[in-house]
Amino acid sequence: MKKLLYISALILTWSFTGKAQTTPATPAPDADAPTVIYETDVHDFGTIKQGDNGTYEFKFTNTGTTPVIISNAKGSCGCTVPDWPKEPIKPGQTSAIKATYDTKRIGAFTKTVTVSSNAKEATKVLTIKGVVEGENPNANMPFKKVDEGVPMER
Repeated sequence: MKKLLYISALILTWSFTGKAQTTPATPAPDADAPTVIYETDVHDFGTIKQGDNGTYEFKFTNTGTTPVIISNAKGSCGCTVPDWPKEPIKPGQTSAIKATYDTKRIGAFTKTVTVSSNAKEATKVLTIKGVVEGENPNANMPFKKVDEGVPMER
């Protein structure tokens, strides 16, 4: 019985001290990391026609003292395709990230492009939104149009 109590006490002590979870330290921001300033981070296309150009360029400037390297840009779904500069953007240089939405899809949309880089703000989310209108304005309606004078089916 003494052995069982001794082992229980050991396990309890070990669980409170030896297995304490620690949070990893957050690395300090790099003082030399470049700074990127975007002209805008949201673009509203407004209402556009089905099949129209759904591309917008998010222009930015490297206002830091070291080059910006964009490692990735990812659309929030397959209907939004980003294109970004693959070469480093030198201090003072301006460039752009293109976001293209597939305007064959009718209806309202809000999509994002997540940009990863070595900038002080390592992850930046850019947003495009708008409404794609079909050739027939009633095509956007989720319900069938009811002809007047014709009884509705049940």
